[in-house]
Amino acid sequence: MKIVYISDALAIWGGLERVLTDKVNYLADEYGYEIHLLTANQGHHPIPYSMSSKVHHHDLDVRFQQQYKFNALRRLLLRRRLRRLFVDRLRAYLQAVQPDVVVSLRLELMSAIAEAKGGVPLVLESHSIRYAERFNQVNKFEQLKTWWYCRAARHAQMIVALTEGDANDWRGINKHVCVIPNVVHLNQGAMSKCDSKSVIFVGRFSHQKDIYSMVLIWKLVHRQRPDWRLDVYGGYGEEKDELLKMIEEADANIFVHEPVSDIFEKYRESSILILTSSFEPFGLVLPEAMSCGVPVVAFDCPFGPSEIITDGVDGFIIKKRNIPLFAHRICHLIDAHDLRLSMGQAGIQSSQRYQAERIMPRWKELFTQLSSSV
Repeated sequence: MKIVYISDALAIWGGLERVLTDKVNYLADEYGYEIHLLTANQGHHPIPYSMSSKVHHHDLDVRFQQQYKFNALRRLLLRRRLRRLFVDRLRAYLQAVQPDVVVSLRLELMSAIAEAKGGVPLVLESHSIRYAERFNQVNKFEQLKTWWYCRAARHAQMIVALTEGDANDWRGINKHVCVIPNVVHLNQGAMSKCDSKSVIFVGRFSHQKDIYSMVLIWKLVHRQRPDWRLDVYGGYGEEKDELLKMIEEADANIFVHEPVSDIFEKYRESSILILTSSFEPFGLVLPEAMSCGVPVVAFDCPFGPSEIITDGVDGFIIKKRNIPLFAHRICHLIDAHDLRLSMGQAGIQSSQRYQAERIMPRWKELFTQLSSSV
């Protein structure tokens, strides 16, 4: 079996990058598939996670980001030239490899991939949600562009969503939709004792992650439990400067750290994980922390948390973005060490659903089905 994965780049310590690396490594090492990973804009950026030597990585060196140096008409003209370059280089590569299936990680590349792929089955992995623009407060132009990108999803022989909620939305465009959750890189070391006075948040400083609500919640917690601290990992993103100022002004024992290569060590040093996203395609940090024995608290946002957390068993789900209730749940866990331990133990068990050994056979079945249908 020959599979070609296509993305823009793998250049940050992100969830998609982690999941993709684990997945292609498994397909190559465990199933013996011939895996090709193509990027459009990798340049000289190193791939952040360790990749199997059996995976063939090739950068098409299109560098779509060049267009953003220009405005209006010049940008449009350059984008058309870069798209043509991408299609030509991708078509040549696919003709040389002759893959059984092509997988796109990026919705914005779908129309160009569909033009270049010939008769090879095409899979779209939805690593966001169908209606993400409704939560990101984008302008009318960006909404129109997203609508246009989503139309290209009609070309997919299968759309793979991470949750049932997102799958239902995608079926309005393409009836060929299935759900395969993320493979999660689970804890392989010791478990948290849940006895440190530390709560952890992992995520970039973006509108999606709603750091603003996180700060408001923690200010309420800090007033009642001033001896506890909140450690934030992943202090990067488009809202970084504004939010760092807000955190400093809060003066509430919030400590911001750069991303780390071994986040599991940080989970194990913590007693609770919180997630305040306005939408979450999956929420990789939830089962990661749960696999370390750490109870979790998250808003009930579309769509990941409610499909990962069993409310009151391995964590708490907060409905209607109720900030006082979120703070109350944290304080309840702070005051109840036995509850933290019991929820943590339940989380260890429930996180095992996302082991590669349980998820990857579903990908194998899908690839076999698609390749045999040609």
